[in-house]
Amino acid sequence: MTGREEPPIPLSGIVVVDKPRGPSSHQVTAWVGDILGRRVGHAGTLDPGVSGVLVVMFGGAVRLAPILLAHSKEYVCLMRLHGDVSREAVDRVAEEFVGRVYQRPPRKSAVKRSLRIRKIHEIEILDMKGRLVLFRVRCDAGTYIRTLCIHMGYALGVCAHMQELRRVRSGPFDETAAVSLHELADAVAAAREGNSAPLQRMLLPPVSAVVDLPKVVIRDTAVDAICHGAVLAGVGVTRKEGGFGKGEVVAIMTERGELVGLGKALISSSTLKPGEPGLVVAPTTVLMQPGTYPRGWKKQTPADIINRQAR
Repeated sequence: MTGREEPPIPLSGIVVVDKPRGPSSHQVTAWVGDILGRRVGHAGTLDPGVSGVLVVMFGGAVRLAPILLAHSKEYVCLMRLHGDVSREAVDRVAEEFVGRVYQRPPRKSAVKRSLRIRKIHEIEILDMKGRLVLFRVRCDAGTYIRTLCIHMGYALGVCAHMQELRRVRSGPFDETAAVSLHELADAVAAAREGNSAPLQRMLLPPVSAVVDLPKVVIRDTAVDAICHGAVLAGVGVTRKEGGFGKGEVVAIMTERGELVGLGKALISSSTLKPGEPGLVVAPTTVLMQPGTYPRGWKKQTPADIINRQAR
């Protein structure tokens, strides 16, 4: 016995790590798991030589990976040109690459090298000195900035390569929320000594991952049924937030703003009328533990089924 308390680490959550250059994303994520003592996963691989925002999920929040992986990304890149060009030419080519682009993953990538389409939402040239070009790019998940630099170089007629890269945003999480591994380890150590405030500021709730998703807010009496896998009916809905179509992913929320889980919309938001009968959302990922809310539903017995059939 050490006499020290275990740190108050939630069973499920997210921590935004400032990945350093050198280790792989997998290694950094494993270190976070060791520090927190939780099962972990990450959302969006960064090459060993790339630094910046690495979103690490722990506990039940690992099941949010499909949502987090699909988030758009933002990078700051240093590109080296292989010849002399004007700033005006660089600005012009940057504008030409905004929109849908074709890419093939680099040879060193871990995925199949098949042609893919990604969208570049914005490119801003921040500075240019000689053959070095510093720019910010906001793009779809799965966009290869190394490939973008090569293609921009071809368009400029001088060739180019990516010299340095940093991810500054992944979905709703930016580098202002990122912490180093040392800071995380120190916060856990401080929590063991009784000061949990720094750690609590670093550990984000699962709901922080779904701020951009449309939502259905449900009654307290419906929560435990959803936790047991029941399909959500309109009578259990108090309100809807944001528009969605049939088949789209929605977040299922409590009236206190807690994330119960994710579901597939069975009808569109325009036809959903809170409080009315009819199935509206089929749960696909449940994060809240059964029993968190009191049971508001009655388990059917064989007698219930016989009586209902007799009516």
